[in-house]
Amino acid sequence: MTMWRYFIPVALLFVLAGFFWRGLYMDPGAITSPLIGKPAPAFSLPSVRDPGVLVSSEDLAGEVALVNVWGTWCVECRHEHAFLLEIEKSGVPIYGLNVRDDRASAVDWLERLGDPYVDSAFDEDGKVAIDWGVYGAPETFLIGRDGTILHKHISPLTPTVWREDFLPLIEKECGALPCPRAGEG
Repeated sequence: MTMWRYFIPVALLFVLAGFFWRGLYMDPGAITSPLIGKPAPAFSLPSVRDPGVLVSSEDLAGEVALVNVWGTWCVECRHEHAFLLEIEKSGVPIYGLNVRDDRASAVDWLERLGDPYVDSAFDEDGKVAIDWGVYGAPETFLIGRDGTILHKHISPLTPTVWREDFLPLIEKECGALPCPRAGEG
């Protein structure tokens, strides 16, 4: 009986060590979204720059586009911002979803750092972000012509992520149809 008393804690220790060991080799940005392949959640929010203008899911209709979740409070969003400006030059439309932020700070950010967005929706309470399954910022969604979510990336976009994860999907989605110039940014 005394042997079992030591065996169970040691066995649990090995099981936990196995989980930790496996976790060392997992990509924390590779969280799949249950929304992939499904229609993007509908939304209608005021624009960051002009509260009298609405930004909605209808603005995404009929084009391949990105939805980028950002906030001025997000350090990694600042790191990503210059690359978003490069993507914008390639012709791929980017819509922003500014989450739980101060509007004046968000406008100031866009004026100082540049504005890569066609428009940016102001999600003051974060309810739309919850509908989209957002864990934090930055997150970027690739939306297909038919309004479905083709891909979700958690963490800042980089040239490598853009080239390896987004461009192949954009090219597949566009086929022979006119599409934005999906250059490498």
